Amino acid sequence: MGRPLLILLDTHVVLWIAMNPDRISKKARTALDEVRRDDVGMAISDMTLLEIARLSSTGQVDLDPNLEEFLAEAERRFVILPMNGRICIRAYDLPASYPNDPVDRIIGATALVEGLTLITADAAIRKSRAVPTIW
Repeated sequence: MGRPLLILLDTHVVLWIAMNPDRISKKARTALDEVRRDDVGMAISDMTLLEIARLSSTGQVDLDPNLEEFLAEAERRFVILPMNGRICIRAYDLPASYPNDPVDRIIGATALVEGLTLITADAAIRKSRAVPTIW
């Protein structure tokens, strides 16, 4: 990877950075600005790429110029963290209070296994307190 990681971005944060940065909270924006300034890295789970593809294919998001270019740009801008056995195990060791969505569980487990803080607006994830978050 070549550089230390500091934060993991939830899928909606990746989309908002590209399409609607005003939706990002002041605290999250400050954290993003800090890691950009310090060049310490922003990461996403490989599941974020899959989730963006699903959202695009179902018409829930309209990506400019297209899905392929958007994902290629994401791969250039962020460190992509792959799913592995430890992450899969941890995903289903999260408490019942954590959202049941498999993508949310993989993203949260990735943050825990990699020792990262998750930037997310997802109230259910934040309320569970299972993963360190910023919002």
